[in-house]
Amino acid sequence: MNDGELTGRVRTHIADVPEPECALHGHVVAPFFNLRRAALADGFDPVPHSSFRDFARQLAIWNGKFSGQRPMFDASGSPLDASALNPDERIEAILLWSALPGASRHHWGTDIDLIDRNAAPPGYRVQLTQEEFAPAGPFAPLAEWLETNAARFGFFRPFRGVLSGVRPEPWHFSFAPVAENARRSLTPAVLHKAIAAAPLLGKEQVRLRRAWGERKRQGNGGSSCLDASSPPRPFT
Repeated sequence: MNDGELTGRVRTHIADVPEPECALHGHVVAPFFNLRRAALADGFDPVPHSSFRDFARQLAIWNGKFSGQRPMFDASGSPLDASALNPDERIEAILLWSALPGASRHHWGTDIDLIDRNAAPPGYRVQLTQEEFAPAGPFAPLAEWLETNAARFGFFRPFRGVLSGVRPEPWHFSFAPVAENARRSLTPAVLHKAIAAAPLLGKEQVRLRRAWGERKRQGNGGSSCLDASSPPRPFT
């Protein structure tokens, strides 16, 4: 993928799929349908609740949360009041669940948020919460099936908790053969170029975090997802 594709600013790598409706990297379409056929045979109807997401959409999510126009949650999933947080605290809270524009794995077309269409009752509004995929939730059986079978088709869960740097997302699956190449190609220079001209709320604090991350890295070996020299950490 080129820099524009990596950061969601162009979609030349994306194929639109009519049924189930989604947008995927061209090399992910066939593996997804292989997984889907196997799941259908076992009584599930896995469909992407979210697939490719472009830079503009990720920017709208970020700015909506930063401004308080979209809901924001803490690590336990409890609502937060954006007006009660300073800019740095808002950024920390956003990054628990959402990506900086340009750093989302969804830009690559390799990542999908899967639900079971058979398990959703008429009129049900999917929230993509932990409870929906927990043992008593409507999507728990699909989650268990995917845990057992997804790897056979090249898919894995990138967000499992502390080690991934993002809250666990049992619905989020990534096609490893393409996604890992994209992850290695997304350098800090590529990301910072993508956000330089964007109307990103909190941009000054993001830049300060970058500078602080560089000082921290030089001082004690730590790193930041916005560090100027260590690879950025792609998010959901």
